Amino acid sequence: MRIEQDLLGKKQIPQNAYFGIHSLRAKENFALSGLKIHPELIKALALVKKACAKTNIELNYLPPDIGEAIITACEEIISGKLHNEIVVDALQGGAGTSTNMNINEVLANRAIEILGGEKGNYNLVHPINHVNLHQSTNDVYPTAVKIAAITLLSHLETNIANLQESLQTKEKEFSDIIKIGRTELQDAVPITLGAEFSAYAEAIARDRWRVFKCQERLRVVNIGGTAIGTGLTAPRKYIFLVIEKLREETNLNLARAENLIDCTQNQDAFVEVAGILKAHAVNLFKISTDLRLMSSGPIAGFKEIILPAVQAGSSIMPGKVNPVICEAIGQVAIKVMANDFIISQVCQNGQLELNPFLPLLAHALLESLSLLNQANKIFNKKCIQKISANKNICTYYAYNSPAIITALLPYIGYEQATLIAREALNTKKSVLKIVQEKKLISKEKLDYILSPKAMTALGYKL
Repeated sequence: MRIEQDLLGKKQIPQNAYFGIHSLRAKENFALSGLKIHPELIKALALVKKACAKTNIELNYLPPDIGEAIITACEEIISGKLHNEIVVDALQGGAGTSTNMNINEVLANRAIEILGGEKGNYNLVHPINHVNLHQSTNDVYPTAVKIAAITLLSHLETNIANLQESLQTKEKEFSDIIKIGRTELQDAVPITLGAEFSAYAEAIARDRWRVFKCQERLRVVNIGGTAIGTGLTAPRKYIFLVIEKLREETNLNLARAENLIDCTQNQDAFVEVAGILKAHAVNLFKISTDLRLMSSGPIAGFKEIILPAVQAGSSIMPGKVNPVICEAIGQVAIKVMANDFIISQVCQNGQLELNPFLPLLAHALLESLSLLNQANKIFNKKCIQKISANKNICTYYAYNSPAIITALLPYIGYEQATLIAREALNTKKSVLKIVQEKKLISKEKLDYILSPKAMTALGYKL
């Protein structure tokens, strides 16, 4: 063990640990959820620290040997190393100070090791005086959250695009399959299965565009603003240079906020992004629910489509297969909607110059992004791409439902159509058979009216 000291006294730290006394106190104080800091946030924090170190070296505020050791330590964390040394709970008081100090201590101790010293010898590299030089948790932490979110949003856009492409493929595959449309779960008018999938693809296409655009909302950061956005304790040259270094390190089009005080105290950009994620979650939920309905059965349900069987569905009912992928997607959607509420509550509860609840925001936002990334990939590969149509069932329902009479309204009128629909229900004859028996429409014209082309055309031709 080694002994470290802070303003509250001394504590024993495991000799091999890269974290220090601030991290250990936070770990003990916030034994709340057992939730880990998101790995993308850890990497983003290391990127910010690397940019700050490079800036301080260039401006001669940090000795080159110490600065380079810190940069090397940052690169190791960015590569995925030392993440197990970030020991503080994701939910914590202090607006992210514990996470920032955990990063500072790990970087300092790794830099000390690189320079040939022993961990805990902060005379060599100090977590605050060197690693945290010209910074505050209040500009480092929200900047890192935005970088992590932009990274995950970029992945999400790709995954949404892949899902959209698969839905469009199914749209073409099912374009000639007539089925009955439903409103309020009752037979409505004919539609093609392909047209239904086109609507799903269009909704997901909107999500793709929204996600692409909302990355812009997060590129404005408050790095250089230090505690409350005034830049107190940071040199002016540092404030202007650090954003350039951060752009270089992240390859993101980041911009320093014109009003750093606003960017430090107001977090409404996160609310907007969370709303976009909620909109996508709503679409995923709706689509997954539709697929569950259309695949219900195998005997007593709709059975218009066949979802891929991915696992046995019951521990008591032999042979049962459930739409588990769709159900999992629905649960992800509910969680994302719940996180949207959490983020709204966090952002409205900032006080004066700072929002103390940012760790909860970071966890909720990055959790939603990670869930949606996985959900889109799984929904696409394990469900959408492998859906098949039960064409015979679709056709049978469409042509045997009295609701198909609606397609004939322009040709026979509402009164005649009502009588035929009633007769079909009473006699159990199909609408088409009654229309043919009464010779109301020729077979050739009837075939055209009820063709996939006519059913999905915009309007009709007499």
